[in-house]
Amino acid sequence: MFRRLSTLTMTLALAGTLGTGTASSADTAPEDRVSGKRVHNGMQIAFNSAMPDAFCTVGAVGNDDYGRKIAISAGHCINDPRYADREIHENIAPVYHRQDIAAGPIGYVRYFKNPEGSMTGHLTKDYMIIELVDGVALSSQGPHLKQTDELEVPGGKASPNALSPARDDERLLGAALFNNNELVVSGQLGVWYGRITNSSSGVYQSHAKHKGGDSGGPAIWHVPGTAYPSEANGFQAEGPWAGITKGIILGIPPYVYTSSANILADLRARDTADPADVYGSGFEVTSNP
Repeated sequence: MFRRLSTLTMTLALAGTLGTGTASSADTAPEDRVSGKRVHNGMQIAFNSAMPDAFCTVGAVGNDDYGRKIAISAGHCINDPRYADREIHENIAPVYHRQDIAAGPIGYVRYFKNPEGSMTGHLTKDYMIIELVDGVALSSQGPHLKQTDELEVPGGKASPNALSPARDDERLLGAALFNNNELVVSGQLGVWYGRITNSSSGVYQSHAKHKGGDSGGPAIWHVPGTAYPSEANGFQAEGPWAGITKGIILGIPPYVYTSSANILADLRARDTADPADVYGSGFEVTSNP
């Protein structure tokens, strides 16, 4: 039986440490080279232009309360205690579209949690905030998933990261036997769906599959009554953003996901403590097609 993540997890992807020093002149205006590039959920991203095979995946894109273009991925994708768990204002951690490294950075890492406590990142706060450059175009449509908004669960259990009272988008999907909440996920294995069988502090366990490199990738809630992805509809699905890929555990099922509630709650809590300085606070999924 699945009981805890902290001692039983395996890292999906650990792309490396952050760079240091002043950004080169070529990296200070990357929007000139990526103007119009569409950034969407399911996009594979690299953190070192010389190591495209060390990659993670974008889970959601949108805007924060301060008008910044934001992408969200997994915190455990990079590891550097000098910069973990603080806002990174310097452009020292570029993010590249893995399939188009030559275009230059599509954004810069602004926040991440070091992989502490759990081998696949902090148990409830395993997320990364990327500020995208001005020139990119945000899209709600990934290769398989269209994200319609952020998941809200009125009356659900509050995320452990939430302030009191918790907002509806900071509340968790139920995983009891009488609940039939399902995740639909997208990654290198294509698109999969499965029931949430357990929720440990807002980390969802599901049969929906993923593999190494899918860390940070998208998960949506299957809206009851809507079509499942299938050959008939081109393996497409749409629904509210519900979380990001976290890791693979020694359990049944082995696939786990960080809830969007945990991410949104932690962003609001940190912004309340330090207003206007928290990248990603008030994140909303883009409505752009």
